[in-house]
Parts: sequence; structure tokens; C-alpha cells
Amino acid sequence: MRDLKGHKKRRIKGNRRIGSKKKRDWKGIFHRSLRLLLFSCSTVLILSGATLAAQILFESGYFGVEQVKILNLKRLEADEIIAESNISSGDNIFRLDLEAIGRKIEENPWVAKAEVGRVFPREIVIRITEREARAIINLGYLYYVDGNAEIFKVLAADDRLDYPVITGIERSYLLDFPENGKKLLQEAMAIIDRLAERTTFTLDQVSEVHVDRENGVILTTYRSGVPVQLGFRQYDRKLDRLERIYPELEPKLPMLKGIDLNVSDRVIVKIDQKFTSGKG
Repeated sequence: MRDLKGHKKRRIKGNRRIGSKKKRDWKGIFHRSLRLLLFSCSTVLILSGATLAAQILFESGYFGVEQVKILNLKRLEADEIIAESNISSGDNIFRLDLEAIGRKIEENPWVAKAEVGRVFPREIVIRITEREARAIINLGYLYYVDGNAEIFKVLAADDRLDYPVITGIERSYLLDFPENGKKLLQEAMAIIDRLAERTTFTLDQVSEVHVDRENGVILTTYRSGVPVQLGFRQYDRKLDRLERIYPELEPKLPMLKGIDLNVSDRVIVKIDQKFTSGKG
């Protein structure tokens, strides 16, 4: 019984020690809270002041457009691009929708791409990628074709005509079978690219590139309008064969009815009958 009573007393005594409370440091809590409040108020004031200052600067005209710089122009005029951009002197550069301006400029058929950027504090820079006409295609109306086989502009009265003309691709075929039509157009442009790199039978000596879905590619010489049948594929080999004899063949073009390069390792020259029949 004594042991039990003693144990009980010690446990009660221990519980009293655990249950005792520490005094709160109200003074420290007050100082920490005060510092936090002051920091929060200072932050709010700084942000509000910065926002107000930015708004005043934003509305002051400091960021008003003073210059629009147009880069990479070749054919087009800077004044034309500025007019199409609808950017006016004094416009706030932050309020301009640069992507919309670029899309508006790209409505010009000669513009392949327009990149618009800001140069602080008062300048707009527009980088232009112009299209380059490489050929003309006859689709009822005459259109320019660029190096990527893109049809991009109907010809006006003052547009240049000294480009090879692509024929054989009908407007209806391009509309009904756009992928196949694009492939034919790319085929014609590939031939034009090859001719542009040649030194003997060159692009300047070709007036027409005819693309036939059954017979392949047929070129027409600028002089005398002689058809040169290339057919399908192996264009470089065929043109190599033609170039080997072309210096001798060129003076005789008015007498020729056609040149066929489809037979392997040969150049078949067809002479107009009126030059083979006897005189008299």
C-alpha cells in the first residue's frame, strides 16, 4: 500500500509541472506585427507609386511613334508599306497590335512575310520578305509564280512579261485537285531552276514550259518556237545531251519542227517538211 501511494503522489507532482504555462512575450509580438504592417504598407505604396508613374509616362506621349523603319526592301517603296501598316505618328507603341499590322502588310501580293517589332522608346521596325516573280502561269488570266511555286499576283498592265510562261495546268484542275496541281507547278519550277543554272541552253532561250500529265514537260524555244520534249524525270541528263549539240543546232532552229530528248542517249531532231521537200 505504501508503494502505491508514493507512486501516485509522484505522478501527480509530475503532471503539475507539465501543465504549467509560460508567459507570452507580448512586447516581442507587438514589435514583429508592427514591422510586418510597416513593410506591407511600404510595399503597397511603392507599387502604387510605380503604377501611377508608369501610367503618367504611358499617357504622356513619351512612347509615341516618331519613326517607322522599313528593312529589306527591293521592289517595294517604304511609303507604300507605311501606308499599308496604318501606323500614324504619335501612336503609342504599346497600343499597336504588331501581329495584326504584319498580317495587314502581307495582304500586299509582293510581301511574303512582314515582321513588326518595337524599338524603345519611339520606333517601329518592319522587316519585309518580298516575293520574287520567277514565271508566269496562264489560268485564263496571267499570274506571277514565285520560286516556291506559289501563285501570288494577277498581272497588271504595267507588270513585266519577260518571264517563262507555264502552260498545261488548268484553273479547274488546280481547284479540284490542289495537291496534284501544286506538284505539277513544282515540276515546272524545278525545270526553270535547272535552266537558270545552265550556260548553253539557258532560261533566256525558253519562252514556255508546258506541263502535260501524259507526256511530261515540253519546253518551247524563245527563238522560232521549237518544242523540246523532256518527258518525265532525268531532266539533267537530257539537257546535258542537248547542250552538247546545241551550239550547232541553234542556227538551224527556224528549220526544225521539234526536238525529242526522251530516247536514251540520243537527241532526235525533227526537220520541218517544207525544208526537206525539193525545190521547184
